[in-house]
Amino acid sequence: MTRNRSSRRRRSGLAAATAVALAAGLVTGGCRFVRLDSNGAPAPDEGPDLAEQVASLLDRQAAAWNGGDLDGFMSAYSPSPTTTYIGSTGLIEGYDGIRERYAPGFAQGAARDSLRFEGLRVREVDERVGVATARYVLEREGAVTSTGPFTLVLLNVEGAWLIVHDQSAEDGGG
Repeated sequence: MTRNRSSRRRRSGLAAATAVALAAGLVTGGCRFVRLDSNGAPAPDEGPDLAEQVASLLDRQAAAWNGGDLDGFMSAYSPSPTTTYIGSTGLIEGYDGIRERYAPGFAQGAARDSLRFEGLRVREVDERVGVATARYVLEREGAVTSTGPFTLVLLNVEGAWLIVHDQSAEDGGG
């Protein structure tokens, strides 16, 4: 019997200590909202979150595409020789190679369909790396000509999120 009582006292004491610590934390820490990352760790709450930043990046990229601005479109990519793109033609390495892949579509008089993105999902891997998935949709005269999923790996370089890897696939949705 003595053993059960002391065991109950220890559990009761532990529960009381936990309650006091929790109450003290609430009183001293105040009540504030803390944004958590995908691992449950506190995420920095300065400025827009990664999803907002990536959505803005893709909006600017689509606007540049639709406006025939190759440099504006390419500004979403890291200007590094290690930046990569995988598409229907295989692996392209380096910013210059990716630019060369897109350049013919931006040539004077080239036919270029209107671009938009749908279904954006973004996950922060850590404070410097993010992954985004979505669908691209190309349209001409109101008809979809091409659509497909893509995955982007983004790197935070001096406060700017840039694409370091782009893997796109066409699914014939047009």
